[in-house]
Amino acid sequence: MEQNRERIRKRGLGLAAISYDSVAVLKSFAEKKKIAYPLLSDADSKLIRALGIFNESVKPGTLSYGVPYPGTYILDAKGVVVSRYFEDDYRERYSASDILVRQFGDVAAEATGSVQGKQIRLTTAASMPVARPGQRILLSLELDLKPKMHVYAPGVEGYIPIEWKVEDGPVVKAHPFVYPASRKVRLKAIGETAPVYRERVRLTREVTFGQENALRPLLSPSGELVLKGSFRYQACDDRVCYPPETVPLEWRFPFEGLVRERAPAALQRKVP
Repeated sequence: MEQNRERIRKRGLGLAAISYDSVAVLKSFAEKKKIAYPLLSDADSKLIRALGIFNESVKPGTLSYGVPYPGTYILDAKGVVVSRYFEDDYRERYSASDILVRQFGDVAAEATGSVQGKQIRLTTAASMPVARPGQRILLSLELDLKPKMHVYAPGVEGYIPIEWKVEDGPVVKAHPFVYPASRKVRLKAIGETAPVYRERVRLTREVTFGQENALRPLLSPSGELVLKGSFRYQACDDRVCYPPETVPLEWRFPFEGLVRERAPAALQRKVP
């Protein structure tokens, strides 16, 4: 959230985080990690309970008792909740950048790579420049077709539609997604009408990074996490349909592990 604080501000939004930690612990953490937005202490978990996100599975009398299920609320100017972002697994979180894209239409990010196919150029991007365990982010794939070229959209009959695959395994969990709306075009050369994409098209989809113990063994020698995928298409122009092509894709992310430092001993919560 700190890395996206300026993007959030430009949207006219405020930003604050609430936890069951004490003011002293939050102050220490904010200073250490250079966090400039407010961290608010709900030490008795009153608001956490009122929101219905109190973690009832934690035993009373333990250090974690009072912790909430993690998530993000979007409120309007009157304080009314207009949307919420929670995962089923407490170890997984929607990233702030993903929410900015989903909720407010921000561009995913600057390009992270490109690859040239025979009739198409593909540019990859991601909503976050780094990989963190359990974070949900948004991947972007931009298609640039040569003049007078088209590719077929999902649902076409008799031709090969585009297909974007992302590896689903230890690196990321790939979420279902919907291809953007296509145009039905009358193709004079074959006398048929078909759903196609032309010129420039942007595809987006969400993925959630795996957990730290699964990701660390997969890092490159330089500390990067490499996510692989592929894009299959069949391109045609006004006269010719070319052989199908499958183009390999990859996204490279510097990896950042979880923060596991405890607060200074004098500030730590004591078991009753």
